[in-house]
Amino acid sequence: MHVLPRCYEVLLLSCERLPTHLCDMERREGDSPVFCDTDDLPLCANTSHVLVKHYALDLSVHFHRKVISGCVVLFLEPTARGEPEGHDGEQTTSLTNNDGMDMTIKSTPKGHFTLILDCCDIAVSKVEQVNVTFLSDSFHGVQPLDLIHALVSMPSAQWRRQRELFTACSRAPGVEQDGEPLRFHTDRWSLQVWKQGVSSPQDFPRALRIYYETRPTGGSVRWTKDQDNRACVYTAGSPINNRALFPCQEPPVAMSTWQATVRAPCDFVVLMSGEEQVEPILDVDANLLMWNYYVTMPMPASTFTLAVGHWQQVATEPLPSCGKTQWERWDEFGESVPIASHQGTSSEVVKASSLHIGREEQPACPGSSSQHERVSVPDCAAILDDSFPCSHGDYPCRFAERAVKSQRVIQHRVFAPIGLLQKAQMGILTLLPQCLAAAYAILGVHPFPRLDVLIVPAGFSSLGMASPHIIFLSQSVLHVGSSFSKENSLSLCGSRLCHEIAHAWFGLVIGARDWTEEWISEGFATYLEDIIWAQAQQLSPPEAAEQSNLKALLRWRRLSDELQNSGEELQILRPNMEKTGHVSESGSSTVKHALNPDKSFLQVHYLKGYFLLRFLASEVGEQQFINFFRLFVKKYHGQLILSQDFLQMLLSTFPDLARKGVTLDAIYADWLDRPGIPKWLDERSAVWSEATLVEEVKAEVAKWILLSHQGKGRKRKRLQPKVNCKEITSEQLILLLELLLDETKLSASTMHALAHTYDLHSQDAEVRHRWCELVVKHRHAPAYGDVERFLIHDQAMGVYLYGELMVQEDAEQQALARRCLSLASEEMDRSARKVVEEMVL
Repeated sequence: MHVLPRCYEVLLLSCERLPTHLCDMERREGDSPVFCDTDDLPLCANTSHVLVKHYALDLSVHFHRKVISGCVVLFLEPTARGEPEGHDGEQTTSLTNNDGMDMTIKSTPKGHFTLILDCCDIAVSKVEQVNVTFLSDSFHGVQPLDLIHALVSMPSAQWRRQRELFTACSRAPGVEQDGEPLRFHTDRWSLQVWKQGVSSPQDFPRALRIYYETRPTGGSVRWTKDQDNRACVYTAGSPINNRALFPCQEPPVAMSTWQATVRAPCDFVVLMSGEEQVEPILDVDANLLMWNYYVTMPMPASTFTLAVGHWQQVATEPLPSCGKTQWERWDEFGESVPIASHQGTSSEVVKASSLHIGREEQPACPGSSSQHERVSVPDCAAILDDSFPCSHGDYPCRFAERAVKSQRVIQHRVFAPIGLLQKAQMGILTLLPQCLAAAYAILGVHPFPRLDVLIVPAGFSSLGMASPHIIFLSQSVLHVGSSFSKENSLSLCGSRLCHEIAHAWFGLVIGARDWTEEWISEGFATYLEDIIWAQAQQLSPPEAAEQSNLKALLRWRRLSDELQNSGEELQILRPNMEKTGHVSESGSSTVKHALNPDKSFLQVHYLKGYFLLRFLASEVGEQQFINFFRLFVKKYHGQLILSQDFLQMLLSTFPDLARKGVTLDAIYADWLDRPGIPKWLDERSAVWSEATLVEEVKAEVAKWILLSHQGKGRKRKRLQPKVNCKEITSEQLILLLELLLDETKLSASTMHALAHTYDLHSQDAEVRHRWCELVVKHRHAPAYGDVERFLIHDQAMGVYLYGELMVQEDAEQQALARRCLSLASEEMDRSARKVVEEMVL
């Protein structure tokens, strides 16, 4: 069966798989062991005993050695749960290797508390307690052991002063060792720290400094070259997250703030998750630039993002020879300005903006219980009212800032290698303000004050990845230069931007409490992508509905294909079922199937989650459903959720759903806890198949099939066949090529005519992928160059094509696959390369 390409964010593995035997991650007397199977990711941190409230990183980037070195200061807070059960027993972390050998690590002597952090592929050289006694000058009367508690508990209105004190602590010396020093040990997945004589988290030091160095092969960052063949490094969105970048607490419940000083050579630009655009400071002694970023909103450590390279900022004015465009530019207040009315030169391209986005001290955001409370329809207006308090903990929340409530477009910049600046300007910079304004119109206040967008190297393993304040995009989304209309050529770029922007609300400011519920992030972003993009295009309701139905059909075809070619265990949106969100007594857990190589190629959480939301929208009405989204964001921003939080609030807001049979148990049974395709989706796909835009495609397909049949048996000397073709959209063209893929044979003349009629080699990456599949299936040698260019320049989507080239058992195609692998292997994502090598070699 034809395998459809992955077109959305799919993060490939960049780490070793766990041992094939079960492994007991952490065990204490009275604590149930947490087991991780071969493809489960262990989250080792004992977050039930102690939480990291703030990270202060001081790092230097060494490109010649491909390592990042420095230190991180952790500000700790014991949890309210008190001492761990069985804390008088010996603590161990046990792993079993592939040969069945016991690899139990001696952790701490009996009777001593251990801080356990998630960590791998990091060389730790020293751990010390930080001397923070100087804080007594700021917190009079506070006991020494409680100084850090006083610091991390400062009200959000004093965030600037708190940041100053965090910085002072990060530079403070270590405690002089007149007693027992801190001891530590690392194993495959964790760093353990303990102190002789300390038996409880309440007595454990509250500020630690860890000196370390990453390894060149660490899975959290990628050392590679950009499209200009210049060195760069960036966090690649690995399944192991950031534990190979700095020791941290990986479980999402460990919400923290952070600040970072990153030193890099003077010709490099450092982009990072941070609330302000920064101007670097010269470190004269080291001849390096220092970049300082910080965040004041607590988020999981996995969302920390870093990119260091020779990035250039895309000019905000048109570059020479760009020409005019019908798209408009939007200012920061959402007012449209025709782009063609501005002129500029390439000299306006700069490395970094000197613009700072400072925030005044804001009133504390009123906090209340984050537990779910039923909300009835009359309560909706109250929650959306400005006076309704936030439900999260205290931090400087944008949802509580009146000054930003009317800010339709936040400050934004676009960065790219020099060779891609013009394409980035024509596509991303043109669309970004409109997409931001559209997202505001749909979802309300932007959760973050600014946004950078970076075109990452060709080896990036997905089309996009969203993080706080920064989005990574693949070069595959850039405008290629088709002779089709401007709207068509920008469709992939626009929809991808909208998907990633939607993650600011669903995935970042609201996150999943259990990472196995990936649909909470990806299903929501996929659903909102269409709505935001339609708003950005200013489509009429009928036009938006037609476009939505066409995309639904394309996604249904893709999902149907995936479900027929994947294991049932990977088709379940809530794999832990009733145990979702459960952790061990210490807080450690596993992420089920996170390291399964098959899962990394699947879009089930995106697509099945998207269709669940479409089903719910069909039951309550789309506009009411969008209004509910705003209601939900208002209540749950700044918090972590499980599926039932969203569903219970929906069901209580729309009580008529129960009378229709839409209950929590029914949704679990039909959508979340079972594999396969729900009955509603099977039935609705027939409706989408009869949509107007789909019928237009079917008519065009019939013309091409007829042409191909007419051309059989005729002499090759005949003139190039022609078809009177209707102009169609990019999404329609994708469907057309997919339907033609079902044909057993297309003549060479028909293939030539297809390529010429639709200018296929210049279409967006989604279209070109389908074209390349047609070329491979029908062994159309004149277009093998298109396949080669796709495999080298569109690596985020090309993995499947290697397999299709090999299974044809055609010597020329197999040679093409080997040649492309040879040309692209150095810059390919390591896990993608491993998968391709298994196919090809």
